[in-house]
Amino acid sequence: MPLPALLFPADPLAPHRPDPHYAAEARRAGELGGTPAVVDHDALLAGRAREAVRRVPADGGPLWYRGWMLPPTAYAALETALAARGRTLLTPSAAYRQAHELPGWYAAFAAVTPRSRWIPGGGMPGDTELKQAAGELGGRGPAIVKDYVKSRKHEWAQACFVPDLADTEGLRRVVGRFVELQGDDLAGGVVLRRFERYVRGAADRAEEARVWWLDGEPVLVGPHPDTPDVRPAPDLSAVRPLVRALGCRFVTTDLARLAEGGAWRVVEVGDGQVSDLPSGTDPAALLTALLSAPLAAPSASPPAAPFTALPDAPPDAPLSAPLAAPPAGPPATPPDPRAR
Repeated sequence: MPLPALLFPADPLAPHRPDPHYAAEARRAGELGGTPAVVDHDALLAGRAREAVRRVPADGGPLWYRGWMLPPTAYAALETALAARGRTLLTPSAAYRQAHELPGWYAAFAAVTPRSRWIPGGGMPGDTELKQAAGELGGRGPAIVKDYVKSRKHEWAQACFVPDLADTEGLRRVVGRFVELQGDDLAGGVVLRRFERYVRGAADRAEEARVWWLDGEPVLVGPHPDTPDVRPAPDLSAVRPLVRALGCRFVTTDLARLAEGGAWRVVEVGDGQVSDLPSGTDPAALLTALLSAPLAAPSASPPAAPFTALPDAPPDAPLSAPLAAPPAGPPATPPDPRAR
């Protein structure tokens, strides 16, 4: 029976080898007995999926993708083009979209993640839509703006943080700037999420952990790529059954502790194939798990033990007071926008 293989984006300047960002990971996969292949990321985004997979050997084993983020439509095209070459992606396109976009994963994690509302569409929402979404979050207090996949937290005060949802003009200004900066990269629509204060460490950055899950089990726990030197040890008891309930084989959860009470909260969920590793992290544990994964998802199993999670606050619950000034934002140098 064929073993899983790994598919990496090709180097645009040398398309027969992996992109430099993924070169070390691909090399490590080869050392562990894997058979890396490459796909032309730019051709995929341009709608030329058959051309993009021309260097993928035909009629081999199933594949995990490890690369830059892809719009769900491009990922679906990749799946179809690979199938024509006799290759199968171990994460189907429907599962990719579910884990990659907030509306797909939010219901499973609603008890442990900030309350959120989203407005589908490819541009600036109308005032009525913004007011309705803000009202469903309580109508006042701080919030953040993002799309279905990413925020612009490196433009914190301009395009991410809303000090008070009751300030309609301020909300419109931040959302407008976010939509403007995202441009054609706006994914799905605009999302409003209640702001939560997390434990912060060096340089006033939130101490986030990134956890990699395969078939409902954590296979790698490490720092978030934005803070590779911060290594929290999250309590996963509340999150494990929710990952299993989501039903996607390969996902990541970004976790941070509430400043008040210290409970671990899910900041983001993502498809594990397009979630970046922090610099300095040895990918061996993750790659070993992927290369030895069963070709079919194991049968679902119930949580091993009861868990306790913070409930999602009702719409009329009191919110924290508006902030006099936004908290310090993340590092000034943003990561590669193609990475999550």
